[in-house]
Amino acid sequence: MSHTHEYRSELRWRGSTADGYDDYERGHALRLPPAGGEWSLSSDPAFRGDGERPNPEQLLLAAASSCQLLSFLALAARARIDVLAYEDAATAEMPEDQAPMRIARIVLRPRLLVAPGTDVERVHRLLERAHETCYVANTLNAEMEIDATVATATT
Repeated sequence: MSHTHEYRSELRWRGSTADGYDDYERGHALRLPPAGGEWSLSSDPAFRGDGERPNPEQLLLAAASSCQLLSFLALAARARIDVLAYEDAATAEMPEDQAPMRIARIVLRPRLLVAPGTDVERVHRLLERAHETCYVANTLNAEMEIDATVATATT
């Protein structure tokens, strides 16, 4: 039996665009039910947004990074690999000279710490498999690179 997962987001903006592109409010509110709370978002400062607020491009990058983490942790746990820490310093590139303008490249840079005695090559294979099974990565058409570093904890 097939199952379709459904997700919701609720977006709210108020303002006026009557004065043209330079002057309308870019700030807007996002809710992600059933999670509580509301996020205050804006556009990138390059598009006259508020740099103190997250923007859609950052959220897309964060989704790709988070999905890779969760996909990898699930595979590692099933394989009984003891992962002690996982950090990522991800980047996304959006060239203005390509039409249509889009996030063209995402680089995830996971840094992992695994338990002593762990087969590091197996961890790298699971990182690749995690990328192949990540729902967000499978949805995006941006070039994606995984530049991982795996360190083994000392006893």
